[in-house]
Amino acid sequence: QVQLVESGGGRVQTGGSLRLSCVASGDTASTLTMGWFRQSPGEERDFVSARGIGTGSTYYADFVKGRFRISRDNTKNTVYLQLNDLRPEDTGIYSCTADRDPMATVAGHGAYWGLGTQVTVSS
Repeated sequence: QVQLVESGGGRVQTGGSLRLSCVASGDTASTLTMGWFRQSPGEERDFVSARGIGTGSTYYADFVKGRFRISRDNTKNTVYLQLNDLRPEDTGIYSCTADRDPMATVAGHGAYWGLGTQVTVSS
């Protein structure tokens, strides 16, 4: 009975920043790996980043190139994705996912998914 709700999307110009949030609710929310995927029209869904319980379980896609940072606030059952130096190719729907298995989360097989939040980068 885990629910994920994303927020923080918006429209920015190239070089701008956004901070996405994903709030997890449920009895086991604090025990799950949580992550982010994104997808654009005509493209496949791509893994972005994931974070386990501790900082030792942090994963990033190669295209992030240091521009994005994932963090987690266990007191709020919330994972954040800080998006910096945004580019038009970063445009897409960013969806939050979670699973007890970190690798399932990274692979896009998470048991739980949010509805997503739109990020649009213009130039």
